Amino acid sequence: MTDLQTCWDTLTAEQARLADRHLRDLFADDRDRPARLTARLDDLLIDLSRERLDGRAMNALLDLARAAGVAERRDALFAGEKLNSTENRAVLHMSLRAPADATFSVDGQDVMSGIVTTRDRFLAFAEDIRAGRITASGGRAYKDVVNIGIGGSDLGPAMAVRALSPDHDGPRLHFVSNADGTHLADILKQVAPATTLFIVASKSFTTLETMTNAHAARRWLEAAGTPQAGDHFVAVSTNIPATKDFGIPEDRVFGFSDWVGGRYSVWSAIGLPLAIAIGADGFRQFLEGAASMDAHFRTAPLESNLPVLLAMAGIWRRNLMGLPTVALIPYDQRLEFFAAYVQQLDMESNGKRVTRQGAPVATATGPIIWGEPGTNAQHSFFQLLHQGTDIIPVDFILNRQARDGLPGQHILLQASCLAQAQALAFGRTAEEAEQAMLRSGKHDKLDAARLTPHRSFPGNRPSTLILQDRLDPFSLGRLIALFEHKVFVQGTVWGINSFDQWGVELGKQLAERLVPALNGDAIPDNLDPATRATLAALREDQP
Repeated sequence: MTDLQTCWDTLTAEQARLADRHLRDLFADDRDRPARLTARLDDLLIDLSRERLDGRAMNALLDLARAAGVAERRDALFAGEKLNSTENRAVLHMSLRAPADATFSVDGQDVMSGIVTTRDRFLAFAEDIRAGRITASGGRAYKDVVNIGIGGSDLGPAMAVRALSPDHDGPRLHFVSNADGTHLADILKQVAPATTLFIVASKSFTTLETMTNAHAARRWLEAAGTPQAGDHFVAVSTNIPATKDFGIPEDRVFGFSDWVGGRYSVWSAIGLPLAIAIGADGFRQFLEGAASMDAHFRTAPLESNLPVLLAMAGIWRRNLMGLPTVALIPYDQRLEFFAAYVQQLDMESNGKRVTRQGAPVATATGPIIWGEPGTNAQHSFFQLLHQGTDIIPVDFILNRQARDGLPGQHILLQASCLAQAQALAFGRTAEEAEQAMLRSGKHDKLDAARLTPHRSFPGNRPSTLILQDRLDPFSLGRLIALFEHKVFVQGTVWGINSFDQWGVELGKQLAERLVPALNGDAIPDNLDPATRATLAALREDQP
């Protein structure tokens, strides 16, 4: 096997070879380029032909993946080895969406029986809520469900519930995450105490932001005179003593294992809000979609493996082209939270500066992920993408079919997506811009020459197109799993641990130390001068 440094050296040479080549030239040189740089799994297609690479560069990228041990670490991942080395944990979120007869184990112990038992419990509970068999304390059916969580306990279910809104036939769903009291207050104005169920999603049942909101919700119920307020709560947690102290019966507590990271937890009981919204059958389809991607990732050769190809194209952008950011643009309004979801998945996983061994990384790591749905994005920041001084790669997501709505509008949506990809790749030369103005009859030669610099586009800006039939529970599960595995592959190439998040934990710890001072206690002497000064300023107007 070729060693890593040799692979990086080869890729540096490949980038130098392609640096001055425009995408126009690459397409002119190879009319079959779309076929050579497209891969698919059933109806899911990934088109890399608008990336600034070619088959030779992609082969070099795959050599890097092999040298980094992507296949071996993938096998270790599915085998339940403790790849989260800083926390000594396995990483087996794939088991949460596996069929009941699958085999997954940790430390030689089968985990599937416990997964299936918990899955059946929370799905049965969801169906009972939907059917009105489990009622509020006054005997009325629940009309609203409010999920209280943060991070993965919020972003996953909130994104999925929004994405699958055509499948909703249960109670209304609401999500509260921010410790800013206005978030909860705005939701409480929309619901009635007598018919509202709260899901408190916190593995430890000590998460500061989540528990602050949970206690506020309980006070709201009690202030409204709600009898047996505990009947209006469900917990997704492993801390049974704490949930009991809060007043939640044990049969309304659903747990998950410590090897399930927050950003990988939507497949677990954290997905209870989604199950309540779309039903057990819909939720199982969601799991099946993810499992289909797991099977593909586990068995497909690297050269046709969708997560691997997507990951290595990202490595080319980040490490060879030096591009630090990616815009994720789904042309589906119901995926309006998808960029935020992937933002956490990717940046929390791969925003690391040391290797698994604790040494400084030798390359840039996780990119900055951001985005909005098209076509709204076109009318806000796409100006910068087309003509700005920075090159920002784009990942487009597009459906062949609309779930509902107006077919004519979906055609416009598709045309808009393809037009943006075309403009980014090929641009408009100065000559083309000038000739277009002259043909319009609105400009003379002098005026056209004056405006040409403003109306020409450099193009040569990379993008990837992800195409699927339609957005439904199965395809959404598959799409999420695609990005999960892409992140894993990139973390493997960079030699980092994609499964811890110590940067998140530090902020939490510091915040807890500051709360007493903000409540009126003495400002600690051991704080830095800036924090001490800000605390003093915040307390100026307090009684």
